Amino acid sequence: MAIFNPEESSPPSEEKAQELLSPRLIKKVQDYPSYPDYPETFTVTATVYYPEKGQTDGNPFITADGSRINPKNPKKHRWIALSRDMLARWGGDIQYGDTVWVRGVSEELDGQYIVRDTMNRRFRNRIDILVGRKDNIYGRWENVKIAKSEFSDESEINFQPSDFGFAMRD
Repeated sequence: MAIFNPEESSPPSEEKAQELLSPRLIKKVQDYPSYPDYPETFTVTATVYYPEKGQTDGNPFITADGSRINPKNPKKHRWIALSRDMLARWGGDIQYGDTVWVRGVSEELDGQYIVRDTMNRRFRNRIDILVGRKDNIYGRWENVKIAKSEFSDESEINFQPSDFGFAMRD
């Protein structure tokens, strides 16, 4: 006498998916740290500044956070100044020493910068990129996007340079 096994109603593809999701795999996925959220993106106006008395205070080679600028090649630092409304000290979201992504200026100037300086109080929603007079870079750019680089220190995710593109989404 043959035992009658009723045919299951689920299609074969669903059966395969159920077989692949073992309890061990589910637990591993649940325990894995979540990916960092996208950081908040700000739209700003960008300009450049030189470490000179006419564009800074009385100590042009000392930034607001006390860092010293190399007078021979200031551009190599990749430092920026932010308007006060963006800095945490005055109620903003970014602090001195934070790394930010800048996009929308030019191929040469887009990329990561460290916040080291503060702009004059008359400016709002603006960044100033530190360059040298010899670099011959001038300009003002509107609709520039900036975002804090926020990556968890305890994350087990091994980011490669190509993975940093997600920090500045459109």
